[in-house]
Amino acid sequence: MKSKKKIRQADNAVAYLLMAPWLVGFIGMWLIPAIISIYYSFTDFNLLNDPKIIGFANYARAFTQDETFVQALKVTFLYVLILVPLRLAFALFVAMLLNKKHKGLGLYRTLYYVPSIIGGSIAVSVVWKQIFGNKGVVMTLLSVFGIHQATSFLGNPKTALSVIILMGVWQFGSSMLIFLSALKQIPYTLYESAMVDGAKPSYTFFRITLPMLTPTIFFNLILQIINGFRVFTESYVITDGGPLDSTLSYVLYLYRRAFTYFDMGYSCALAWILVAIIAVFTVIIFKTQKNWVYYESEEG
Repeated sequence: MKSKKKIRQADNAVAYLLMAPWLVGFIGMWLIPAIISIYYSFTDFNLLNDPKIIGFANYARAFTQDETFVQALKVTFLYVLILVPLRLAFALFVAMLLNKKHKGLGLYRTLYYVPSIIGGSIAVSVVWKQIFGNKGVVMTLLSVFGIHQATSFLGNPKTALSVIILMGVWQFGSSMLIFLSALKQIPYTLYESAMVDGAKPSYTFFRITLPMLTPTIFFNLILQIINGFRVFTESYVITDGGPLDSTLSYVLYLYRRAFTYFDMGYSCALAWILVAIIAVFTVIIFKTQKNWVYYESEEG
């Protein structure tokens, strides 16, 4: 009995030892900063003076006094609302194309995934800015076809956000690979049975492929919504939130409040408002999954 207890204790010690690097990182790089951030969100703190407790004043200020906060929230919601469906639809479309057998398939998969690796980087954002700028490729091509515009797509408040969204859709590689992996797990016998019954491709897609992919769609949807609300680099580098705050993302505004105005207490409150928004969306999606997500194990 004692030997089993010692073996169990030794196993636990080894497990904690292996977990130690992650635990140290989690506590030091996430848990402690999160607790400090919560504290600062209830204070008036600008890095120069000692923090002063002001209760929920920062949260009340965001919803009742800060028009820029409302604008950043609108831009971010619009970005997520348009980006997520487009990215997932395009990722699924490409995954279905790559799920077929043809030469050079491995190369195509790699090429389609590259934008997701480099798409959010500063360098690519700068290139994207040059492409859609006043003297960029897009404006040059439009002039060749006789279409002359006074301002570029990035300089027009009505079209600037579309460029940011387009760049986000371009980064579909990770979702595509997840969809591709899920497509390969669908039993081919289902398609064979459908073909024997004379089912058309559209029928098999909506009756077999989509239902079988709903767990993967659910997973991708959660990830993409979280990533969408956290958009920063594209908005910061390409347009810096302009023109007229038409591309001012929530995280960019949070960044400005913290590192331009040194309003640290308020920026911490903005950060936790964002956490609450993401949590609400996540809970809603989890609560509704029973109505549209199909799990094969639950059949019968």
